[in-house]
Amino acid sequence: MPETGPGPDPAARALPGALPDPAAGLALRKPASCTELFLVFTRLALQGFGGVLPVAHHTLVEQERWLSPQQFVELLTIGQVLPGPNIINISIILGDRFLGWRGAAAATAGLLSLPLLIVLALAMLYQRFAELPAVAGALRGMGAVAAGLIIATAVKLSRTLKTNPLGQPAAYSLALATLVLVGFLRWPMVWVVLSLGSVGMALAAWRMRPPKPPAATGRAP
Repeated sequence: MPETGPGPDPAARALPGALPDPAAGLALRKPASCTELFLVFTRLALQGFGGVLPVAHHTLVEQERWLSPQQFVELLTIGQVLPGPNIINISIILGDRFLGWRGAAAATAGLLSLPLLIVLALAMLYQRFAELPAVAGALRGMGAVAAGLIIATAVKLSRTLKTNPLGQPAAYSLALATLVLVGFLRWPMVWVVLSLGSVGMALAAWRMRPPKPPAATGRAP
C-alpha cells in the first residue's frame, strides 16, 4: 500500500476568490462584502492612536492577508504620491480594487466615521483640560509611542527591499537620501517625491528593461 504523506499546509491552500501572493507563494484573502471592508477599516482606525499606518500594515498584511508585504509597499507608494492622507488613499484604492466604488466608499467610511466622532469629543475635552500637567505629560508619552510605531513599521517595510528591482544598494541609498532630505534638511515632501521619486522610477525602468535578443551569427542559406 503506497505511503501517503501529510496533507498540504492549510495556510497554503487557495481560498475562494483569493489572490496570488508572489512573494510567499500563498493565497491571499479578499473581503467578502462591503460590510467586512467597513468593519475592518473601522477596527483599524480605532487602533491607530499616534498614526494609522503601523496598524494598517499589521491589519491588512498580517491579520486579514488582503495584501502581501510587497503589495502593501506598492500601495503605500501610490498613496504617498497622490494628494491627501496616504491612509485615505490606500482605503480608496484597496476598496475599489476588491469591490468597486462601493468598496471604496465602505472602506473610507469605516476609516472616518467612528473616529471622527471620537476626535470631536476628545477635542472638546482637550480644550477644557489642556492646562493640566497630567494631560500634557500623557500627550508627550503618546508622541514617543507613535515614533516607536513608525520606526517599527519602517523596519518591517525595509524587508521588501530585498526583492526590489532597484537592487538593495540603490534602494537603501534612495531611502537614506529621503531620510536626510526630509528629516534633517526639511525639504518639502513634494520636491523630495519629484526629485528622488523620478530617479527611482528611471532607475527601476532601466533595470527592468527587456533583454536584447542575441544577434544572429552566420549567413542564411
